Amino acid sequence: MTDPSESGPGRRSSDRTKAAILRAAREHFAARGYERTTIRGVAADAGIDPSMVMRYFGTKERLFDAALAVDLRLPDLAAVPPHELPAVLVGHFVDRWEGDPADDALLVLLRSAVTNEQAAERMRRTFAEQVLPALAAALGPERAARCAGLIASQVLGLALTRYLLRLPPVVSLDRAALVAAYAPAVAAVLA
Repeated sequence: MTDPSESGPGRRSSDRTKAAILRAAREHFAARGYERTTIRGVAADAGIDPSMVMRYFGTKERLFDAALAVDLRLPDLAAVPPHELPAVLVGHFVDRWEGDPADDALLVLLRSAVTNEQAAERMRRTFAEQVLPALAAALGPERAARCAGLIASQVLGLALTRYLLRLPPVVSLDRAALVAAYAPAVAAVLA
């Protein structure tokens, strides 16, 4: 028998409310950063009372953590032929950001990490827990440890210039041109 608190109309309403709060929180953290984002502002954009934000998340810190939970959804890099690895990595991140960059937690985290140490630590942890192991599967642990930070600098630099700063020469490139331009830089890091 299913617990009524785990399913049914009430549960769906709760899930919708949480999703609306998280979507509004990502937008606020992206536009205003951690310091200037308020629970009241998030609640107003989610169309709910601020007490509901507090009910679901407790504090602004916990809301930030939930809104910026990042799953990079990296492919199995061990299955990628070495000569294709640079293009696969760049293509993966471009495809991720081209989907909905406004709601991408990694981009919000990147914007916030510049001014907030909690966000910077979350970014470091995301790459240490997700990128490094994925690269280690393809390159071995020693080589991955040497390369992970430099690869991060390439893909995060791309994110910064294309999706946050929106530099026209970078924004004007299509996916194929982006991958063709960035893959050699990632290949040089892997060499």
